[in-house]
Amino acid sequence: MIAEELEVKKRLLDMADRSYRNNQYVFTDFLSMADMSVYFECEREFSYAGVTVWNGDGSYERGMLRFGNPEAFGYEEDFPIDILLISPLAEKFAEKLSHRDFLGALMNAGIERDVLGDIIVDEKRAYLFCENRMTDYIISSLTRVRHTSVMVKNVDSIPEIESRQPKEVTIQVASERIDGVVSKVYHLSRGDSAELFTSQKVFLNGRLMENYSHQLKAGDIVSVRGFGRFTYKGCGSVSKKGKLNALVDVI
Repeated sequence: MIAEELEVKKRLLDMADRSYRNNQYVFTDFLSMADMSVYFECEREFSYAGVTVWNGDGSYERGMLRFGNPEAFGYEEDFPIDILLISPLAEKFAEKLSHRDFLGALMNAGIERDVLGDIIVDEKRAYLFCENRMTDYIISSLTRVRHTSVMVKNVDSIPEIESRQPKEVTIQVASERIDGVVSKVYHLSRGDSAELFTSQKVFLNGRLMENYSHQLKAGDIVSVRGFGRFTYKGCGSVSKKGKLNALVDVI
């Protein structure tokens, strides 16, 4: 592990120890895919602390850990997470906004990234996961995203959003190597695909993946920072030229 990863591991172990010593639940802030990967790499070392992983529906980039469990403590404590809907005051005059627009507005309001989870954009509105201690502040302080006046309210769930529905795509690859599949899914050269691995931007089932020759299997979830996420569904047939016809669900 590099120094930065060791620091993440130390911080997580400190939280696990505090939970175990005090018999109380301890929650992390929202963790990036890289930080979550550090936990997964050392998962066995945390087994004494009864860790639960929160990752929404399993397709989100930012997660949270809870140290402690009901069996040890005799009671349950939910993850301190709210879902906020950010929507325009006047839909007719609103701009089409991007993830960067919403995140920038939140940062400009003085909100730290660690207390925010994923931002799910649906054209002119967005759904935001946040730590519930920040809910009231965000509702009162976030009034504008770019040139669009917005309102924020707490909601119970996120509806199905068309842009987040998986699209099944067939690609032709020479093998099930992860670098070749990534290359085909995102229309990259093999060199550009390899660079994503060396720059630590590829995650397999939540874990950092630096081995670009790793063989995928059906059900594997691949996240590529800056590009998106796909589920590898396996090979259906072989083309006349001997290529594998592989199926992927791309989000």
